[in-house]
Amino acid sequence: MKYTFHIVDVFSSTPFGGNQLAVLPDAAGISTEGMQKIAREFNFGETAFVMPKNDFNTYRVRIFSPRTELDFAGHPSVGTACALVMKQHVRLSDPIRLILEENVGPVIVDVAQRNGGFHGTLTLSGKIEAPTGAPSPTDLAAVLSIEPAEVSQVFFAGVGVPLCFAQLKSNEAVDRAAINRSAWAATLSRAWSPHIFFFAGHLQDGGKLYARMWAPALGVEEDAATGGACAALVGAMALKPDFGGTGYRLSIQQGVSMGRPSEIEAEARKSGSVVLSVSVGGATAYIASGEIEVPPSALVS
Repeated sequence: MKYTFHIVDVFSSTPFGGNQLAVLPDAAGISTEGMQKIAREFNFGETAFVMPKNDFNTYRVRIFSPRTELDFAGHPSVGTACALVMKQHVRLSDPIRLILEENVGPVIVDVAQRNGGFHGTLTLSGKIEAPTGAPSPTDLAAVLSIEPAEVSQVFFAGVGVPLCFAQLKSNEAVDRAAINRSAWAATLSRAWSPHIFFFAGHLQDGGKLYARMWAPALGVEEDAATGGACAALVGAMALKPDFGGTGYRLSIQQGVSMGRPSEIEAEARKSGSVVLSVSVGGATAYIASGEIEVPPSALVS
Protein backbone atom coordinates (compact mmCIF):
# COMPACT_ATOMS: atom_id res chain seq x y z
CA MET A 1 0.00 0.00 0.00
CA LYS A 2 1.33 3.46 -0.89
CA TYR A 3 1.56 6.24 1.71
CA THR A 4 2.37 9.89 1.01
CA PHE A 5 5.30 11.46 2.83
CA HIS A 6 6.75 14.96 3.04
CA ILE A 7 10.32 15.91 3.94
CA VAL A 8 11.01 19.24 5.65
CA ASP A 9 14.02 20.89 7.30
CA VAL A 10 13.04 22.23 10.71
CA PHE A 11 14.51 25.29 12.46
CA SER A 12 15.92 26.57 9.18
CA SER A 13 14.46 29.17 6.80
CA THR A 14 16.36 27.70 3.85
CA PRO A 15 16.62 24.14 2.47
CA PHE A 16 19.46 21.85 3.55
CA GLY A 17 19.84 23.38 6.99
CA GLY A 18 18.13 22.58 10.26
CA ASN A 19 16.90 19.13 11.25
CA GLN A 20 15.49 16.74 8.67
CA LEU A 21 12.02 15.30 9.26
CA ALA A 22 9.83 12.88 7.34
CA VAL A 23 6.08 13.29 7.90
CA LEU A 24 3.44 10.77 6.84
CA PRO A 25 0.29 12.94 6.87
CA ASP A 26 -2.13 9.98 6.81
CA ALA A 27 -0.57 6.97 8.53
CA ALA A 28 -3.81 5.15 9.35
CA GLY A 29 -3.37 1.39 9.07
CA ILE A 30 0.38 1.24 9.71
CA SER A 31 1.31 -0.95 12.70
CA THR A 32 3.67 0.18 15.47
CA GLU A 33 6.29 -2.21 14.15
CA GLY A 34 5.73 -0.83 10.66
CA MET A 35 6.22 2.74 11.87
CA GLN A 36 9.50 1.77 13.51
CA LYS A 37 10.73 0.12 10.30
CA ILE A 38 9.76 3.15 8.22
CA ALA A 39 11.59 5.47 10.64
CA ARG A 40 14.66 3.27 10.32
CA GLU A 41 14.32 3.37 6.52
CA PHE A 42 14.28 7.19 6.41
CA ASN A 43 17.00 7.19 9.10
CA PHE A 44 16.42 10.84 10.02
CA GLY A 45 16.56 11.90 13.65
CA GLU A 46 12.78 11.44 13.78
CA THR A 47 9.87 10.48 11.55
CA ALA A 48 6.31 11.59 12.39
CA PHE A 49 3.16 9.59 11.70
CA VAL A 50 -0.13 11.51 11.63
CA MET A 51 -3.43 9.80 12.38
CA PRO A 52 -6.84 11.07 11.13
CA LYS A 53 -8.13 14.24 12.78
CA ASN A 54 -9.85 13.77 16.14
CA ASP A 55 -11.48 17.20 15.89
CA PHE A 56 -10.96 20.47 14.05
CA ASN A 57 -7.17 20.80 13.57
CA THR A 58 -6.47 18.20 16.27
CA TYR A 59 -4.30 15.27 15.21
CA ARG A 60 -2.86 12.20 16.90
CA VAL A 61 0.87 12.12 16.14
CA ARG A 62 3.39 9.38 16.88
CA ILE A 63 7.12 10.12 16.68
CA PHE A 64 9.87 7.57 16.08
CA SER A 65 13.65 7.81 16.05
CA PRO A 66 15.49 5.13 14.04
CA ARG A 67 15.52 3.00 17.20
CA THR A 68 12.48 3.76 19.36
CA GLU A 69 9.23 5.69 19.80
CA LEU A 70 9.41 9.04 21.60
CA ASP A 71 6.74 10.49 23.87
CA PHE A 72 7.56 13.99 22.60
CA ALA A 73 10.12 15.77 20.46
CA GLY A 74 10.40 19.42 19.53
CA HIS A 75 11.48 19.55 15.90
CA PRO A 76 8.98 16.83 14.82
CA SER A 77 6.16 18.77 16.49
CA VAL A 78 7.05 22.05 14.79
CA GLY A 79 7.89 20.37 11.49
CA THR A 80 4.75 18.21 11.38
CA ALA A 81 2.48 21.19 11.97
CA CYS A 82 4.28 23.25 9.32
CA ALA A 83 4.18 20.38 6.81
CA LEU A 84 0.44 19.89 7.30
CA VAL A 85 -0.13 23.60 6.67
CA MET A 86 2.33 23.84 3.77
CA LYS A 87 0.75 20.94 1.91
CA GLN A 88 -2.80 22.06 2.77
CA HIS A 89 -3.79 19.06 4.86
CA VAL A 90 -5.49 21.61 7.16
CA ARG A 91 -7.79 24.51 6.40
CA LEU A 92 -5.57 27.51 5.78
CA SER A 93 -5.57 30.73 7.76
CA ASP A 94 -2.78 32.90 9.09
CA PRO A 95 -1.87 32.22 11.82
CA ILE A 96 -3.29 28.75 12.40
CA ARG A 97 -3.26 26.69 15.60
CA LEU A 98 -2.92 22.92 15.58
CA ILE A 99 -3.18 20.58 18.55
CA LEU A 100 -0.98 17.50 18.26
CA GLU A 101 -1.95 14.68 20.60
CA GLU A 102 1.43 13.10 21.37
CA ASN A 103 2.26 10.45 23.97
CA VAL A 104 3.21 13.20 26.42
CA GLY A 105 -0.22 14.85 25.95
CA PRO A 106 -1.49 17.75 23.82
CA VAL A 107 1.14 19.92 22.14
CA ILE A 108 -0.05 23.26 20.76
CA VAL A 109 1.72 24.48 17.61
CA ASP A 110 0.98 27.87 16.06
CA VAL A 111 1.99 28.20 12.40
CA ALA A 112 2.33 31.56 10.66
CA GLN A 113 3.78 32.81 7.39
CA ARG A 114 6.89 34.95 7.79
CA ASN A 115 9.11 36.43 5.09
CA GLY A 116 7.64 34.14 2.47
CA GLY A 117 8.14 31.00 4.58
CA PHE A 118 6.54 29.18 7.46
CA HIS A 119 7.31 29.56 11.16
CA GLY A 120 6.05 27.23 13.87
CA THR A 121 5.98 27.67 17.65
CA LEU A 122 5.09 24.82 19.98
CA THR A 123 3.79 25.39 23.50
CA LEU A 124 3.70 22.94 26.41
CA SER A 125 2.43 23.30 29.94
CA GLY A 126 5.28 23.93 32.34
CA LYS A 127 5.78 20.40 33.71
CA ILE A 128 9.57 20.48 34.00
CA GLU A 129 11.49 17.56 35.45
CA ALA A 130 14.82 18.51 37.00
CA PRO A 131 16.14 15.60 39.11
CA THR A 132 19.42 15.59 40.98
CA GLY A 133 22.17 13.05 40.44
CA ALA A 134 23.74 14.33 37.23
CA PRO A 135 27.32 13.25 36.46
CA SER A 136 30.21 15.33 37.77
CA PRO A 137 31.94 17.76 35.42
CA THR A 138 34.95 15.41 35.43
CA ASP A 139 32.87 12.41 34.34
CA LEU A 140 31.03 14.42 31.71
CA ALA A 141 34.31 15.85 30.38
CA ALA A 142 35.49 12.28 29.82
CA VAL A 143 32.34 11.57 27.78
CA LEU A 144 33.00 14.67 25.66
CA SER A 145 36.78 14.03 25.37
CA ILE A 146 37.62 17.48 26.77
CA GLU A 147 39.32 18.75 29.92
CA PRO A 148 37.31 18.90 33.19
CA ALA A 149 38.19 22.59 33.54
CA GLU A 150 36.24 23.27 30.31
CA VAL A 151 32.93 22.13 31.89
CA SER A 152 31.12 24.79 33.94
CA GLN A 153 28.14 22.74 35.15
CA VAL A 154 26.16 19.55 34.47
CA PHE A 155 22.47 19.01 35.25
CA PHE A 156 19.45 16.93 34.29
CA ALA A 157 16.18 18.37 32.97
CA GLY A 158 13.37 17.24 30.73
CA VAL A 159 9.95 17.99 29.32
CA GLY A 160 8.75 14.75 27.73
CA VAL A 161 12.29 13.60 26.88
CA PRO A 162 14.97 13.54 29.62
CA LEU A 163 18.26 15.31 28.84
CA CYS A 164 21.68 15.68 30.41
CA PHE A 165 22.89 19.26 29.97
CA ALA A 166 26.49 20.41 30.11
CA GLN A 167 27.54 24.04 29.95
CA LEU A 168 31.04 24.44 28.49
CA LYS A 169 33.29 27.48 28.68
CA SER A 170 33.76 28.17 24.96
CA ASN A 171 32.31 27.56 21.52
CA GLU A 172 35.66 26.04 20.58
CA ALA A 173 35.25 23.37 23.27
CA VAL A 174 31.77 22.57 21.95
CA ASP A 175 33.17 22.11 18.42
CA ARG A 176 36.15 20.06 19.62
CA ALA A 177 34.11 17.59 21.67
CA ALA A 178 34.09 13.98 20.46
CA ILE A 179 32.11 11.19 22.08
CA ASN A 180 34.08 8.66 24.13
CA ARG A 181 31.90 5.55 23.82
CA SER A 182 33.36 3.72 26.79
CA ALA A 183 32.99 6.76 29.05
CA TRP A 184 29.42 7.28 27.79
CA ALA A 185 28.56 3.64 28.51
CA ALA A 186 29.99 3.90 32.02
CA THR A 187 28.56 7.32 32.89
CA LEU A 188 25.34 7.94 30.98
CA SER A 189 24.03 4.86 29.17
CA ARG A 190 21.89 3.82 32.17
CA ALA A 191 21.49 7.25 33.79
CA TRP A 192 18.21 9.20 34.12
CA SER A 193 19.09 10.52 30.67
CA PRO A 194 21.61 9.00 28.27
CA HIS A 195 21.19 11.96 25.87
CA ILE A 196 23.69 14.85 26.03
CA PHE A 197 22.97 18.47 25.10
CA PHE A 198 26.12 20.56 25.55
CA PHE A 199 26.49 24.24 24.89
CA ALA A 200 28.47 27.43 25.46
CA GLY A 201 27.11 30.91 26.12
CA HIS A 202 25.39 32.92 28.80
CA LEU A 203 22.26 31.64 30.52
CA GLN A 204 20.85 35.00 31.50
CA ASP A 205 17.45 36.01 30.11
CA GLY A 206 17.96 36.85 26.44
CA GLY A 207 21.18 34.87 26.22
CA LYS A 208 22.55 33.29 23.04
CA LEU A 209 23.86 29.72 23.11
CA TYR A 210 25.95 27.60 20.76
CA ALA A 211 25.05 23.92 21.10
CA ARG A 212 25.40 20.32 19.97
CA MET A 213 23.44 17.21 20.98
CA TRP A 214 24.17 13.46 20.94
CA ALA A 215 21.60 10.70 21.43
CA PRO A 216 23.30 7.36 20.69
CA ALA A 217 20.64 5.49 22.70
CA LEU A 218 18.05 6.68 20.16
CA GLY A 219 20.19 5.81 17.15
CA VAL A 220 20.99 9.50 16.60
CA GLU A 221 24.74 10.12 16.53
CA GLU A 222 24.26 13.89 16.45
CA ASP A 223 21.12 16.01 16.25
CA ALA A 224 21.06 19.18 14.18
CA ALA A 225 18.29 20.86 16.22
CA THR A 226 16.74 19.65 19.46
CA GLY A 227 13.59 21.58 20.31
CA GLY A 228 12.70 19.38 23.29
CA ALA A 229 16.08 20.09 24.86
CA CYS A 230 15.68 23.83 24.36
CA ALA A 231 12.22 23.70 25.95
CA ALA A 232 13.58 21.82 28.96
CA LEU A 233 16.53 24.19 29.26
CA VAL A 234 14.49 27.40 29.41
CA GLY A 235 12.05 25.72 31.81
CA ALA A 236 14.81 24.57 34.14
CA MET A 237 16.49 27.97 34.14
CA ALA A 238 13.19 29.78 34.78
CA LEU A 239 12.57 27.48 37.76
CA LYS A 240 15.67 28.72 39.55
CA PRO A 241 14.79 30.91 42.54
CA ASP A 242 17.25 33.62 41.47
CA PHE A 243 15.16 34.32 38.37
CA GLY A 244 12.25 36.50 39.43
CA GLY A 245 10.88 37.62 36.09
CA THR A 246 7.80 36.44 34.20
CA GLY A 247 9.44 35.55 30.88
CA TYR A 248 12.77 33.84 30.25
CA ARG A 249 14.15 33.62 26.70
CA LEU A 250 17.11 32.00 24.98
CA SER A 251 18.29 31.89 21.36
CA ILE A 252 20.08 28.67 20.45
CA GLN A 253 22.27 27.97 17.43
CA GLN A 254 22.86 24.27 16.77
CA GLY A 255 24.01 21.97 13.97
CA VAL A 256 26.77 24.30 12.73
CA SER A 257 29.57 21.71 12.91
CA MET A 258 27.34 19.27 10.98
CA GLY A 259 26.83 21.74 8.13
CA ARG A 260 23.12 22.00 9.04
CA PRO A 261 22.85 25.30 10.96
CA SER A 262 19.68 25.70 13.02
CA GLU A 263 18.17 28.70 14.77
CA ILE A 264 15.84 28.02 17.72
CA GLU A 265 13.97 30.51 19.92
CA ALA A 266 12.85 29.22 23.32
CA GLU A 267 10.81 30.89 26.06
CA ALA A 268 9.42 30.03 29.48
CA ARG A 269 6.51 31.91 31.05
CA LYS A 270 6.49 32.12 34.84
CA SER A 271 4.16 33.31 37.62
CA GLY A 272 5.79 33.53 41.01
CA SER A 273 7.74 30.30 41.47
CA VAL A 274 5.66 28.34 38.93
CA VAL A 275 6.59 27.84 35.27
CA LEU A 276 3.29 28.11 33.40
CA SER A 277 4.48 27.10 29.93
CA VAL A 278 7.48 26.63 27.71
CA SER A 279 7.59 27.32 23.97
CA VAL A 280 10.05 26.64 21.16
CA GLY A 281 9.86 28.13 17.69
CA GLY A 282 11.60 28.48 14.37
CA ALA A 283 11.26 28.33 10.62
CA THR A 284 10.61 25.21 8.54
CA ALA A 285 11.72 24.75 4.91
CA TYR A 286 9.93 22.41 2.50
CA ILE A 287 12.16 19.86 0.71
CA ALA A 288 10.18 17.10 -1.04
CA SER A 289 7.08 14.93 -1.24
CA GLY A 290 6.69 11.36 -2.44
CA GLU A 291 5.19 7.96 -1.79
CA ILE A 292 6.53 5.01 0.17
CA GLU A 293 5.37 1.46 -0.54
CA VAL A 294 4.43 -0.14 2.78
CA PRO A 295 4.21 -3.95 2.62
CA PRO A 296 1.29 -5.84 4.20
CA SER A 297 3.59 -7.10 6.98
CA ALA A 298 3.91 -3.48 8.23
CA LEU A 299 0.15 -2.88 8.34
CA VAL A 300 -2.36 -3.53 11.08
CA SER A 301 -3.79 -6.98 10.48
